[in-house]
Amino acid sequence: MILVKNGHVIDPVNGINEEMDLFIKNGRISSEFKINEKECEVIDAKGKLVVAGAIDIHAHIAARKINSGRAMRPEEFRRVRQKTGKFRAAVGRTLLTAPAIGYEYVKMGYTTAIEPATPSLYTLHTHEELDSIPIIDKAALPLFGNWHLVFKFIAENDIEKLASFISWVLEKMKGYGVKVVNPGGVEAWMYGSNAHSIDDLVPYYDVSVRDIITGLIKANEMLDLPHSIHIHCNNLGEPGNYETTVDTMKLANGIRNNRRQVLHVTHVQFNAFSGSGWKDMGSGTEEIIKLVNKSDNITIDMGQVIFGHATTMTADGPFQFDLHKLLKNKWINLDVELETGTGVVPLIYRPSSPVHSVMWAIALELGLLVNPDKNVISTDYPNGGPFDRYPYIMTLLLSRKYREKEMERAHKYLQRAANLPSIDIERTLEDIVKMTRSSPARILGMHNKGHLGEGADADVVVYDINPAEFNPDKYREIEKALSSALFTIKGGTVVVKNGKIAGDIWGRTMWVDATLRTTAEIIEPDLEEYFNYYTVNRENYGVEERWMRRAERIEVG
Repeated sequence: MILVKNGHVIDPVNGINEEMDLFIKNGRISSEFKINEKECEVIDAKGKLVVAGAIDIHAHIAARKINSGRAMRPEEFRRVRQKTGKFRAAVGRTLLTAPAIGYEYVKMGYTTAIEPATPSLYTLHTHEELDSIPIIDKAALPLFGNWHLVFKFIAENDIEKLASFISWVLEKMKGYGVKVVNPGGVEAWMYGSNAHSIDDLVPYYDVSVRDIITGLIKANEMLDLPHSIHIHCNNLGEPGNYETTVDTMKLANGIRNNRRQVLHVTHVQFNAFSGSGWKDMGSGTEEIIKLVNKSDNITIDMGQVIFGHATTMTADGPFQFDLHKLLKNKWINLDVELETGTGVVPLIYRPSSPVHSVMWAIALELGLLVNPDKNVISTDYPNGGPFDRYPYIMTLLLSRKYREKEMERAHKYLQRAANLPSIDIERTLEDIVKMTRSSPARILGMHNKGHLGEGADADVVVYDINPAEFNPDKYREIEKALSSALFTIKGGTVVVKNGKIAGDIWGRTMWVDATLRTTAEIIEPDLEEYFNYYTVNRENYGVEERWMRRAERIEVG
């Protein structure tokens, strides 16, 4: 049992922003009042900020693509983050090894992370990677946006079959939800084209991008899955793409759901460009911000660019090829049979670059102007930069003075191509707690996370920040405190003390079982037919729960 005494607790879900005690028992937050302090481990948090563990809604932390990135960039592993000893060795600059991923997250107060794009054919490898990451809880989102069977069921307008197929995949792959990347575009690229508008058609299937997105939304809602569709829009990284993003978001209009959003649009910065080309590329956030703020059906995460080293990795094969041609850099692309495609390209974001400077500003515009109940901090790790720079992003949102200082580093083109210089908003600590805790938990449908109410997971973080004396101008102190938690408690175990690893446990890998809501028999003939075209036999396709280190099944229905 643990008693966190006298801390200033900020918990937006339960309307708490005050000094109080927290009692942890059996890995959960407890409201017991008769506490014998002699029986507890007592943490005195007087004058300190106490919050729930943070959640990274979108980070490429596992699967074959991150290993491909590691192989392409051996220079990444010159940095030793932790030597061997009581805990495992941890190395890496931006492409961290599995132990480093878990350790660096909890040092910052993050206790859960979502791997947002796994090809089902390779998901066994994804789970092996997730099982190698210590301490944090994890989940993985299988890819659906370019799968031949998805096209077939949508072409037949058979949402019941599509829902049964989604349910079959999630159970087979131990996945958490539905991820969509450049819907239809990756398949079209196999034939030398792409999908640039939501009305473009997929070759040979006569279904449009619009059909794919709306069909998957309907099937997802039919299954009542915890998380909504999680979409990477078409035209990522292209000047003028904000129009495609707005068109995509409008597809959520009119679809009613009393629980949450029906569409989560990820790393929006990469899809919020105005302009007709790179010479006049600018911020296209204005219309996106208005639409998200007035809609109950849409949520987003930022996709913040961090100046420095990054490695782009995504199931958007056409984008990765275009980036390779643009940068003349290393490149890997892969066609994943009937399911998807993928690519990896390393790069460096430079403040001397007009385009990179505007990208940096666009994400901050989203972070400052989108309602924090609908917005989550992310870098699309490692595409926009390393996740261990989240404290830097939080501090930029909290402190206008810090933003002004950082804008001095950026290219002057930012001043006329972005809206950031005119924004004087400073986010509050409660806003940041929402964008890192309560909002991602609600968006993912993880009801025991993101808050400190009775029965919640005992993921608790203590920071050396006194909310009663908070001064946004002291940005160096704020960033340092957010980078190095005084305490991180994971599931009732203290895993970080004074910014250093104090305990090494194994977190859970969560997956969703929706089979009670579907009839698998209706897709049996389709599965039998399509496995004639795979390189693996159907009986060898999938992941058994018993192979996973610590699986947590979440039953729907």
